[in-house]
Amino acid sequence: MDPVITVQHLRKTFGATVAVEDVSLTVGRGEIVGILGPNGAGKTTTVEIIAGLTRPDGGRVEILGHDPQRDPAAVRQVLGVQLQESRLPARIRVEEALRLYASFYPEPADVDELIVLLGREDRRRTAFDDLSGGQQQRLSIALALVGRPQVVVLDELTTGLDPRGRRETWALVERVRDTGVTVLLVTHFMDEAEHLCDRVVVIDAGRVVAEGTPAELTAAGAEPSLRLRLPADAPAGIEDALRSLPEVAAVVADDGALRVRGDGRVLPAVVAALDERGVVPTELTTLTRSLEDVFVDVTGVHLEEAAA
Repeated sequence: MDPVITVQHLRKTFGATVAVEDVSLTVGRGEIVGILGPNGAGKTTTVEIIAGLTRPDGGRVEILGHDPQRDPAAVRQVLGVQLQESRLPARIRVEEALRLYASFYPEPADVDELIVLLGREDRRRTAFDDLSGGQQQRLSIALALVGRPQVVVLDELTTGLDPRGRRETWALVERVRDTGVTVLLVTHFMDEAEHLCDRVVVIDAGRVVAEGTPAELTAAGAEPSLRLRLPADAPAGIEDALRSLPEVAAVVADDGALRVRGDGRVLPAVVAALDERGVVPTELTTLTRSLEDVFVDVTGVHLEEAAA
């Protein structure tokens, strides 16, 4: 992996409050890496330090070999940032905003191409306050790209958007990555992380508590399990028969059905046992561990609390 962002043992305090205790992570070229964590875990502070907006108390950050604190001008040439609650003057128009930001860079991106990337050519003369929430977010992303960055940081870019706005914003992020830009994405939405991210870093209480691809994280420590519902005329003793199978670790009632956990052979073993007794289940579903399950396991915080 060709590292674009390298963070080692980052630490930041605000008075007696430790915002970031010890965070290390690496982002490779062309990746979309997600940072997840409960409210107050240190996610935004971490990305603000990476972007050079906040000075750390300890640790090291490099973006394409540049330290954001020692060489901020070099970092500004390779990094684009979209932070939470980004706002523009109410009456500035889409094209005006893009051309204004383009004037800050010696070799900016083509404004007309960015408007095409936004997918809203019909909105180039629309005032910022007349855009929908999703359109404002996509404009914020375009402004982060106007300097032709190699890396872009996106912080909670779909908070407050309706499902359509979120999906459209996801599609834009994927188009941005397809142009060769590396993306560091802060989010508390598990479906967003699963849909967009090549890798995920979970931060809790200022520390990295889990890291890997969504598939790696959901597979780690998960026992294969399935849910089945028996027909009304199923013979007595089926539950005991399933519990006696060597492949089965547990059988528990689940809202009128049975949830069965076991080893990698639990599914064929259960199906064979049912077939021997002439039982055809009315429902049979294999269960997989979700990224939400992983999040709750490693942070002890449910998503409603994380987003609060």
